[in-house]
Amino acid sequence: MSNALSFSCTRIHQNGWEEIVLKDEHTNFSATIIPSGGAILNKLEIQHKGKTYNLVEGFENAADWRENKTKGCKSAKLSPFVCRLNNSTYSWEGEEYKCEKFVLNGHAIHGLLFDACHEVEFCESNNFYVECKMFFRYDGSHPGYPFPYDMNVRYRLESEGRLTITTTVHNRSERTIPISDGWHPYFKIGESIDTATLQINAKKQLEFNSELIPTGKTIQDDRWYNPAALNGVFLDNSYVLEQQDPLPHCTLSDKTVGLALHFYPESSYPILQVYTPPHRRSIAIENLSSAPDAFNNKIGLVELKSTESRAFSTMIRVDSF
Repeated sequence: MSNALSFSCTRIHQNGWEEIVLKDEHTNFSATIIPSGGAILNKLEIQHKGKTYNLVEGFENAADWRENKTKGCKSAKLSPFVCRLNNSTYSWEGEEYKCEKFVLNGHAIHGLLFDACHEVEFCESNNFYVECKMFFRYDGSHPGYPFPYDMNVRYRLESEGRLTITTTVHNRSERTIPISDGWHPYFKIGESIDTATLQINAKKQLEFNSELIPTGKTIQDDRWYNPAALNGVFLDNSYVLEQQDPLPHCTLSDKTVGLALHFYPESSYPILQVYTPPHRRSIAIENLSSAPDAFNNKIGLVELKSTESRAFSTMIRVDSF
C-alpha cells in the first residue's frame, strides 16, 4: 500500500520568482501562488477531456508582473480599501487623509498592498488537503493610512476541485482603524467570455455615478439571478448578494468547453464586483467586504478595534460536465 500523500506542495524558483504549487495528486487539479507578487493566484489548472485548462488569467513571469501589475491588477489582494477611493481622500476620527498609490482618473484604486511581497509562513500537505499561508506586516508608513496592521493570506486546496482563500487582518494600531478587504482575480474558461454563461445570486446592484463611485442607492437588477449569456455584454458593477439564497452565489460556465466555476463567498464578502475587460478573454469576479469608496460612504466598512482581527473567506469549486 502506497504511503504517498494525496496532496502536495512544491516550491519552485523559476520565471524570476518563487512559485508555490498546491496540487491534488489524484486529479492533477492545482493552484499556483506567487508570494512576492502580492500573494496572487497566478494559475488554477484542471485536467479535462485530455487537456489542461488554466482558469485564471495571470502573468507569464516576474518581468511581466513588474511591467503590468497595475494594468487590471490581476489577482491582486485589495487592502486596506477596495476599488475606488473618491478623489483619493477620506476623513477618519476628525482627521483628513489623502491615500494614493495607484491613481486612475483622479481616484486611488485597489488599496496599498496589491504588490506587497509576502513572507511564506508554511506549506503543509496531507491526505485531505494542501495549504500555504503567507504574511505581510504593514507598518503604517504611508501618510494616507498611518495605521499598522498584519495581513495573513491562506490558500487551501481540497478534493473535488475546491480552493478556499482566507484573508485575516489584525489591527496593530492603538486606534480603531477603517478596513475593507477584496480580491481581484480574472477567470477564463473558453477562448472568449462571449461563449460563457453567468449566474449571480443578486437582485440589485449599487448605483454608481459617472466616476464609478457609489451614490448610496441601489438599483434593481435581476438579469443574472438566473443563468444568462455574456455574449456582447459589458459589466463593471457591484452586486449585492442575496445572503439567504442557497449557494453558490455565482457560477461562470461554458458549455462549449464543459467546465464551470462556482463561487461560495462567506457573509464577510457581501458584495460581488464583476468586470468584463475590453479584450473579453476573461472576466473579473471580485469578492469585496464592502462597497467601493467605503472609507467615505461607510457601506460595509469594517471598523476594527485595536488588537482585534477579522477574517474574510471565499471558496471556488471547479466542476466538469
